[in-house]
Amino acid sequence: MKKLVSLVLALCMLASLAVVAYADEPVEISLYRCSFNVANPDTVQVKKVEDAINAYIADKINVKIKLTDIGSGDYTEKANLALANKEINLLWTASWEGTIGTNDLVPANAVYDITDLLPGTALYGSMAEGQWEATKYNGKNYFIPVYKDNVEGYDFMFRQDLIDEFGWDITKVEKLADLEPMLADAAGKGLKYPFLTQKTAMFYRWYIDKFDFFTADANTNFFAVDRATGEVVDTILTPEYAEFCKLMGDWAEKGYVSDDEAAKATTDTTTQTKDWAISWWTDIPVNAEADSRYGQDVTMQPATQRYAHSTSALGSCYCVTSNSTPEQAKAAIDFMGLLYTDAKLADIYTFGIEGEDFEYTQAEGQTIKHVTQHSDKYNHSMWESASATIVTPLDNEPDNKAELYVDFNGGANTSVAAGFRFDKAPVEAEYTACRNLFEKYGFALENGGIAAADVDAEIAKYQAELDAAGYQKVLAEFQNQFNTWKAAK
Repeated sequence: MKKLVSLVLALCMLASLAVVAYADEPVEISLYRCSFNVANPDTVQVKKVEDAINAYIADKINVKIKLTDIGSGDYTEKANLALANKEINLLWTASWEGTIGTNDLVPANAVYDITDLLPGTALYGSMAEGQWEATKYNGKNYFIPVYKDNVEGYDFMFRQDLIDEFGWDITKVEKLADLEPMLADAAGKGLKYPFLTQKTAMFYRWYIDKFDFFTADANTNFFAVDRATGEVVDTILTPEYAEFCKLMGDWAEKGYVSDDEAAKATTDTTTQTKDWAISWWTDIPVNAEADSRYGQDVTMQPATQRYAHSTSALGSCYCVTSNSTPEQAKAAIDFMGLLYTDAKLADIYTFGIEGEDFEYTQAEGQTIKHVTQHSDKYNHSMWESASATIVTPLDNEPDNKAELYVDFNGGANTSVAAGFRFDKAPVEAEYTACRNLFEKYGFALENGGIAAADVDAEIAKYQAELDAAGYQKVLAEFQNQFNTWKAAK
């Protein structure tokens, strides 16, 4: 009997140990992120980075990640498919992304409500409470903003070698039309893209001083709040829209805007070539970051003011997917908390393997170490990776980069529509139908695809089809919701 009791006790102890061991197994989460600096990420190198991350966090948090890096050209399609197949737990996204953008994921119930998981965590404490408030939907937290330039404004971007060659005085450039003499120089030099729009609908950006495009979607830039009147307007019928589209059409006829723009034939790496002269840039505290991103010396000139609005803090963010278990959701919060507070982890995740993808350097006059990137296999930027307050500055960035970001975000204008979010559920079908028409009309109009002489007629067709698709019903719903929101403030 004693032997039997001893055996039973021994078996119970082994079972107990097995349960403990099982409980201590790290929770695995699948993380999908977009690669903007490397068009075709090297899967072998990404696996090395994944292994390095897991080795580093093993004794810090009970989490193991599976990292998937996808080139920006394929990201939306592939990530959306993986999302549908429930293969993702932690997803990088943005307010401006198509299909899997922040405004798409919430209505689709594709994101996990992390409101109750955040308080008291390292992640929540990694940034000001205002960042969490600004990124709420319906009073709930679904997204983890990357603490970066969380306000919105735009610059004209010039290749510095062309400034030197032609002696351009870019300080005199205050509006788009002021670029014309410089574009003529670039065209005369034989450049393929004198004005590179980066296959982007640009009305949304160049006219941000006039309108708050609160949908945060370039494909629905026909809804906006007029900053002067505080009213929701149809921008397609404004003089500003006709002015812009005619300018683009005129520039295309003169060879300043390539047919490739309207055809979406340029790539996200065209800016890394010598084929262009002038483009656009989202203003950030340390604009010198662009030199590293594009592999050449570029110089910025302010084109607009900066604004804090409903989606400016969601220009780069992460979300926990709704298919995740509670354990996976907590693991994702734990991982992001460490990523936003641990410089070594943030550097591995952003820059890759030290000695292979980047080096730590400290030049004369620098008081801290900086990063020099030199990899075409794994290469990310802070803005789409982790907090600016924790990622090590690049070799061309100042020692006080973190402080500059805090000051930058605090110095912006507060938009007239800041805090307003439109619920499109009452007009979902009409909204989607109008959005689809942007591809038929708006994109070409805004990228020089329509001759200046034909712009008025094309805008009339555009508006007519919008109206037939239910535009006026959606506009009225926008106006009603916005006026209700204003009255309740």
